[in-house]
Amino acid sequence: MDIVFATNNKHKLDEVRKILGERFRVLSLNDIDCHEDIPETGETLAANARQKAQYIYRKYNIPCFADDTGLEVEALNGEPGIYSARYAAINGQGESHDSEANMTVLLQKLQGKDNRKAHFKTVICLVQPATIGQQLTDSVPETQELLFEGIVEGQITTERSGAEGFGYDPIFQPDGYDKTFAELGNDIKNTISHRARAVEKLAERLRWVL
Repeated sequence: MDIVFATNNKHKLDEVRKILGERFRVLSLNDIDCHEDIPETGETLAANARQKAQYIYRKYNIPCFADDTGLEVEALNGEPGIYSARYAAINGQGESHDSEANMTVLLQKLQGKDNRKAHFKTVICLVQPATIGQQLTDSVPETQELLFEGIVEGQITTERSGAEGFGYDPIFQPDGYDKTFAELGNDIKNTISHRARAVEKLAERLRWVL
């Protein structure tokens, strides 16, 4: 079964492909020859995920899912949130998708703060054809849209630690562990992370929907 994951991020693709297994052939945007910038102007993670998935489905007519992920820090009133990948850029200290700069800005903002509670949240939107075998009527949509959410609680460490993972992994320590995501490694992360939890819900749905 072919399904598009609306990303070209190798780390994300590797994580999702391992979780979904061999039953599904997860295609990237490159795999379907999509090279344009996909709109991502929503004010929530769900809105951004929905926008990307709908864009790909409508243009390429293939089942698609998209995700948006944010790191939300309690002491910073939920920052960086939907701006997690562009945190340094919006603070005038780097370019978009510059992980090192994003971590630097976050650590600077948390200096002197005792409360370092945070959580990662992933929202996945799946857009697929309307129920197979059901005749379309005015009351039945041509597509079905489903949302899946995964959250992992933890805290922001005071310094980077670990070499695996990506994004904020070197400074995020999940609850119940004494190591960061970057120290725990991908095998463990892929069983407990926010994206893993959202993808597991997606996978369970796909097992009987598609």
